[in-house]
Amino acid sequence: MLVIASKLTVEPGKVTEADIDSLREAGFSDRDILDIVEVTAYYAYVNRIADGLGVGLEAWIPEDS
Repeated sequence: MLVIASKLTVEPGKVTEADIDSLREAGFSDRDILDIVEVTAYYAYVNRIADGLGVGLEAWIPEDS
């Protein structure tokens, strides 16, 4: 799951049906796969919006995180 989530984040155009099949083979249902993809895509979207608007880290988050 984390391999596919990372691939979707870093190289989304390289995700293939074989990647989805590997999730099914690992026991994930189609609903699980949908959830994995939606959550991964949502976090990427929100982070890009925040970065694009220059939103900084929360005050309680150390700078070296």
